[in-house]
Amino acid sequence: MIDYGPLIERWQNSELAPWVDRLPAQLAAGLAVERYGDLPRWLDALNALPDIVPSARQLSSSRVGAACEPALNAQALAQLQDTLQRLHPWRKGPFELFGVHIDTEWRSDWKWDRLESTIDDLSGRRVLDVGCGSGYHCWRMAGAGAREVIGIDPTPLFVVQYWALQKYLQHPGVWVLPLGIQHVPANLQAFDSVFSMGVLYHRRSPFDHLAELRGCLRPGGQLVLETLVIDGPIGATLVPEGRYARMGNVWFLPTPDTLISWLRKLNFRDVELVDVSVTSVQEQRQTEWMRFQSLVDFLDPEDSMRTIEGYPAPKRAVVTARAP
Repeated sequence: MIDYGPLIERWQNSELAPWVDRLPAQLAAGLAVERYGDLPRWLDALNALPDIVPSARQLSSSRVGAACEPALNAQALAQLQDTLQRLHPWRKGPFELFGVHIDTEWRSDWKWDRLESTIDDLSGRRVLDVGCGSGYHCWRMAGAGAREVIGIDPTPLFVVQYWALQKYLQHPGVWVLPLGIQHVPANLQAFDSVFSMGVLYHRRSPFDHLAELRGCLRPGGQLVLETLVIDGPIGATLVPEGRYARMGNVWFLPTPDTLISWLRKLNFRDVELVDVSVTSVQEQRQTEWMRFQSLVDFLDPEDSMRTIEGYPAPKRAVVTARAP
């Protein structure tokens, strides 16, 4: 059911040809059963999904998904829900498949609503979404007119979730690969738009990550960057000594002005801060589809403006910029 053959074939004579030779080995490593012990269980769930023929697909609403006529009966609905639940936890969404509402941990549609009107028109563009999870924003990008959307995420569960969605959404221009940004050939310069949302603060070297993103963009292409920030003047940056909001892999939280200065130092142009929002416990929360701890457990119970460690609570900025 997982088949990247059509993508590899399409890339043979395109700007992405330099990636083709190494891609099969990267895909095999990214979905290696030897490395990921839970992968067989997830693949069993994927293969157990019922065959349902969609009568409609929706990529432009908050709940990306598919519908059928006639509607599923209660037994078929329960079977579909139970099988999708075997791919728990679902982090980014929401989705709705034939009446099953996958109420994900993140209301990723809120993030899309904040940035949709501020970015370049995606019509006809080739887009890269770095750290895409199961591909929620990839589907929204396709719904906004992108001709090809490539999502990359090194977490195999999220890739299997993508394939579960793709079974019903069946979009030939949306792909999620089990890879990280380091697997993209350096200076590929093949994408019209590159999104990096919720990734920068996980990188030990933010400048290296920004340079990698710049190398993916064609000259003049647009970067859409979303990351955790703090309040303060240009030059200020928080480097958590231990965990941040119980995450152990958080390295740098700049102020918005500091983030802008980083981009300019790397010769990005037309750098613009388009949104700053505090992350609420309504936007990131525990649900039936993500039953582990979530944001409310990561904040100081006596002061929701601080993390459990005493740092400023999560605040996220969206910045757009153009490659030189």
